[in-house]
Amino acid sequence: MTIDEIRDNFELLEEWDDRYRYVIELGRTLDPMPEAEHSAENKVNGCVSQVWLSKQIDRSGNGEPRLKYLGDSDAHIVRGLIAILLTLYSGRTPQQILAADALAVFDEFGFRDHLTPQRSNGLRSMVERIRSDAREALAAAS
Repeated sequence: MTIDEIRDNFELLEEWDDRYRYVIELGRTLDPMPEAEHSAENKVNGCVSQVWLSKQIDRSGNGEPRLKYLGDSDAHIVRGLIAILLTLYSGRTPQQILAADALAVFDEFGFRDHLTPQRSNGLRSMVERIRSDAREALAAAS
């Protein structure tokens, strides 16, 4: 699924209850995260729910690193937010990650007005973790 497909589906849903259900369904599409990946190293701090993001750096293409992620949470809605986030970022180069503004996409979808402040902080923490990984990958490559 692409972010444009998610955007199109979101636009078809007028009620926020339906949008929340859709986000929860997106969370069910996440690839399973092995239990060993639910580690302190992969835990995202700043989230009310338990959130884990594990990354792999893939250099198999043209040698340019691509960051691939698995994500998980103990909260259904957060799993859906992770699914949207990974649609934007997973499999991308560090430059693509740093150029993409995930928070603007979430604002476009209307989440700013429909997430609790704690969930919004958690979302920012997830975005910052991925952006930090991208900055580290860039520094390692140079």
